[in-house]
Amino acid sequence: MKRFLFLCLTLALTDSHAVDADRPNILWITSEDNGISWVSCYGGTNVQTPAIDQLAQEGFRYRYCFDNAAVCAPTRSTWITGMYAISNGTQPMRSRNEIPHETIPYYPDLLRKRGYHTSNPTKTDYNIGGRPDKDCWDYKGGKATDDTPYGWRKRAPGQPFFAVVNINDSHESRAHGDVSETTHDPEKMTLFSYHPDLPVIRQNYAKYADAVAKMDRKVQAALEALKADGLYENTIIIYNSDHGGVMARSKRFLYASGVHCPLIVRIPEKYQHLYPAEMPGMTVDRLVSFVDMPKTWLSLAGAEISDTFQGTIFLGKAQEPEPKWHFAFRERADGRADNVRMIRDKRFAYHKNYYPFAPAGQHLAYLWKAPATPAWEKHHLEGKTNAITGRFFEPRVSEEFYDNEKDFDNVHNLIDIPEHQAKIATLKAAMRQRQLELYDSGLLPEGMRERRAAKHDLTIYEMVRDAQLYPLAQYLDASDRALERDSRHLDRFTHEISDPDAGMRWWAVVGLLLLDQEANPAQAALVKALKDDAPEVRMMAAWCLVKLGEKTTESLATLDAMLFAKETPDSNTRLLHNVIDWMGEPALPLVKKYTEQGGERQGRYGIGILGRIAEMQGW
Repeated sequence: MKRFLFLCLTLALTDSHAVDADRPNILWITSEDNGISWVSCYGGTNVQTPAIDQLAQEGFRYRYCFDNAAVCAPTRSTWITGMYAISNGTQPMRSRNEIPHETIPYYPDLLRKRGYHTSNPTKTDYNIGGRPDKDCWDYKGGKATDDTPYGWRKRAPGQPFFAVVNINDSHESRAHGDVSETTHDPEKMTLFSYHPDLPVIRQNYAKYADAVAKMDRKVQAALEALKADGLYENTIIIYNSDHGGVMARSKRFLYASGVHCPLIVRIPEKYQHLYPAEMPGMTVDRLVSFVDMPKTWLSLAGAEISDTFQGTIFLGKAQEPEPKWHFAFRERADGRADNVRMIRDKRFAYHKNYYPFAPAGQHLAYLWKAPATPAWEKHHLEGKTNAITGRFFEPRVSEEFYDNEKDFDNVHNLIDIPEHQAKIATLKAAMRQRQLELYDSGLLPEGMRERRAAKHDLTIYEMVRDAQLYPLAQYLDASDRALERDSRHLDRFTHEISDPDAGMRWWAVVGLLLLDQEANPAQAALVKALKDDAPEVRMMAAWCLVKLGEKTTESLATLDAMLFAKETPDSNTRLLHNVIDWMGEPALPLVKKYTEQGGERQGRYGIGILGRIAEMQGW
């Protein structure tokens, strides 16, 4: 009998250990805003990151890991749902659009169902309405009694945990303010080739290097806490940044410095069956997108994976085939409108600029808080930049193509080079296919898609999946015609500017705008568009007519009426302010009137677009 009881106990313990082995603890350390250029084990020279480097020696360093959004909130929206933000309509910064929460779980929901204690006491920022950001976590932080950034310390004894430790010491804000006193030597900084070599830019690099060094010490502190709790050899540790950055033209942009991120995974020896390479200390060449991460964490935990997750499992026994491409997107950041898509493999990247009339370097109040940015702009306005250092401030071409192996800074656009045309065609076709698969919601201006969804009492997620309300293939064709800048499309643009679908009218007027003086025969259609039901069409038609030198008084009157209309929704006001800025000198009378009548100068992150124009004019 005793032997029987002993055997039962042994089997029970064995079964318990089997369950534990199937549910590893997971610690996910994220740092804010630093791309691979700021991590020394990735070849960065401006700052040493010994804690991260040591983690790479003990773990596996992924060489090709990329963010999907290049800025925080859309990235975190992608992470928490395991879905591309453009598939949910949550890609514009601070938009808080709702999604169908009853059908789209957050990945911590599924970890909790698996029995995990989940914690994220420091950073959520999911950019999604209809559900409090911290609702999905067991330990949320934010209360006077919450005394630890290490959420695993709040779990029940023996409970497996999934803990996020977010470190903000490398955030963009740490590059703001005085740059005169730094620990790192400005003269030893290596600059990106698109930045002019100015003393203040070197100093700003050094200030940010100080911030990254502090971030690395916080990584070490988290690892030491795990060791002190006796959990280091029982926990899978992941480290990555939340996107690239942080000096101007990295964060928010889909160039390599904005999306190529460090990713290091340390796996204890007890879980060596999960190793992605032969032994720790090795690099991994697999292509990883941020959208892959939540699905992979669920797989490692043995949790249920909803069919809403759009990524690919890149690690563990359920590993899926490596994807061919990484797909990324950029839209509005704070008050500045933009629209870019990028698709790449490990070497080559194709970019499509849906708003090429807007410079990449349009003024964004928060970005200008780093002293390097206004110094760079001033240098450009003084005529001192060259084709590489000045391009940031000029209107863009429709398409870009880069060899990231030879040109990490993405300053040599190879879009017209004959030897690359086959690759470009492949990437363009892959991008279109991905946009269709994901129901890319960005083919309508932000305000237009919000109104259309609201009119039908739908979320944007639901609206873009209705082909009658959102004929995506037609919009992709229309936008491609507009971006070609080919006068052979003139008659079609002129016809489509009266299309029943406001989206088709939008792309028709964009096509005419990009034709510049070749759009002259379409003047009558453009004048008619000044009374279009869609404000986005009206404002772009007005700009187009001003560019043509026709109907300027009537066009400016159209913009004037919109600028001072109290009922104008915020999203339309933002775009209108952008259009006025893009117009330049012809729009200055509007700005002057706006200023004289006490127009709002301040935005969430500082002086607004029109306020800045007024300030520069001395009004």
